[in-house]
Amino acid sequence: MLNAINQKNVILLPGIFRERMQVNREYLLELDTTCLLQNFYLEAGIVLPGLQVIDNPETAKLHWGWEAPTCQLRGHFLGHWLSAAASYIATDKDIELKAKLDIIISELARCQELNGGEWVGSFPEKYFNKLENNQHVWSPQYTMHKTMMGLMNAYLHANNLMALDILDHLSDWYIRWTDRLAKTNSHAAYKGEEAGMLEVWASLYGITKDDKYLNLAKRYWDAGLFSKLLKGKDALTNCHANASIPLSHGAAKLYELTGDEKWRTITELFWKNAVSERGMYCTGGQNAGEFWTPPFMLGQFLGERNQEFCTVYNMTRTAQYLYKWTGDPLYADYIERNLYNGFLAQQNAKTGMPTYFLPLAAGSQKKWGSKTRDFWCCHGTMVQAQAFYPELIYFEDAATEKIIISQYIPSELTYQDIHLKQAIAMKYYNDQAFFDEHDDSQMSRWLLKFSIKSTQARKRTLSFRVPAWVTGKPSVQLNGVAIQVELHNGYFDLTHDWQDDQLSIFFPSELRVEALPDLPELVAVIDGPIVLAGLVKSDCGLTGDCTNPKTFLMPQTEHTYETFPWQQNNYLTRHQSQNFVFKPLYEIEDEVYTVYFTNKAINML
Repeated sequence: MLNAINQKNVILLPGIFRERMQVNREYLLELDTTCLLQNFYLEAGIVLPGLQVIDNPETAKLHWGWEAPTCQLRGHFLGHWLSAAASYIATDKDIELKAKLDIIISELARCQELNGGEWVGSFPEKYFNKLENNQHVWSPQYTMHKTMMGLMNAYLHANNLMALDILDHLSDWYIRWTDRLAKTNSHAAYKGEEAGMLEVWASLYGITKDDKYLNLAKRYWDAGLFSKLLKGKDALTNCHANASIPLSHGAAKLYELTGDEKWRTITELFWKNAVSERGMYCTGGQNAGEFWTPPFMLGQFLGERNQEFCTVYNMTRTAQYLYKWTGDPLYADYIERNLYNGFLAQQNAKTGMPTYFLPLAAGSQKKWGSKTRDFWCCHGTMVQAQAFYPELIYFEDAATEKIIISQYIPSELTYQDIHLKQAIAMKYYNDQAFFDEHDDSQMSRWLLKFSIKSTQARKRTLSFRVPAWVTGKPSVQLNGVAIQVELHNGYFDLTHDWQDDQLSIFFPSELRVEALPDLPELVAVIDGPIVLAGLVKSDCGLTGDCTNPKTFLMPQTEHTYETFPWQQNNYLTRHQSQNFVFKPLYEIEDEVYTVYFTNKAINML
């Protein structure tokens, strides 16, 4: 069992992930506090300043889209905002976000008091009566889960004690509601997209040891999905993907709290059902139009509505649970692929806005959200996802005191007696030192440098994941001297008396293609974990040996003034009837692109 090292011990350093975190932080601060609270104020009977009557909706200072007062899902975004802000506060000690978060929590406490001391929802309590009476209503438990999750994270990561007090009173409301359901309609607890409720109740029990939270968890732990999984059935095909994934988080949390192997088995069966026995697109996604595709029938569902971002984030969280339990690099490889081709690819690098889906059909174009007019579910998930990176990089095997480097993201770790910095061995723009002739920087993003210091003179083992895409053995130098490393189960270990040492690691990689299981003539080009997109409006096919993409692709290494001094992972086709550029899918903004191409060599057989 591995322990994720607390994000409070990790800071991201300059690089693409830090850039994306920064544009996200700026957006969190930009959003108006009153607008974030607007639906909670309205439910509590608080008149918004200057909005007793709205004369012109176009100029009214309100959030619209899924946050509009007319939308039944209104209020979901604030919970994501709180969770994201809390992560920045923990990692970066962000005092501006801390001040804003504390104000919002105090206002939620005010709303709770005006609502009678328990309810702190952004919509009427009667929405839950609709669930009980089998009347249609749009996912009230989904919305409430986001608020509860945000409050819990504000307590855990931003040390806001009032947030836990709000949850304590809100839980009393849920006890009374679920007590009533036991007599009227017990199945109603599993309606309204309730999947996240199990994890939050279990987590609150873990935090407080108060039995009322465990009792609430019990009222949510008999989901029909669990029994289907335990019976060995395909529990997911054609089902709503994001309504199911959070159930795996709840089962995983229950296993960690209770040690009951049943919950671990359910989580593992979920993964098997969702990934191992279903396959995935080259990007890591498994769904289309919000629904799970049938097993290995991904090509049939290729279109404009692939890979809902909420599912990318939530499947990454499922993989993180499984990685902690097993240390299996398969899960870390899955996370890595989704970071590049989901977290980065579905966020606009300039505005921070999300794309709800990631189109994978030929001639696609991403559709970006707006800052205050959409607020899709994926909008909320995206702001939370961009604050998630520090939790994914470093882990510890407590039994051996081994520190595991799981993700290669420029960052700084301060933990116990160890101070570790990892970076890509290239000068960044802000260093203003590109043209230093003595600079030893290289032109590969997979050349990594680690600076390791320790305050104690003792041996300690660092374990480095070797990604599945690496070809051959990593090249490793310790203090400038080449050393041989032995690979074991996807890692290599270095045991050393770390004091003030420099470590260099190079991961060799080759371009490769991946085919769709049901349409093997359609292939995508992958560079390490990074999916490449062709800047063409149609599938014009690829001529050449797809077992060796270097025969028809050559690198483009123009000088740049962005994250890296040299263009990374960009290629130009050769020997094609129409030559065009391939670039990382995460760099695509408004261009028309194609990911899957016909392998003409197959068609000629």
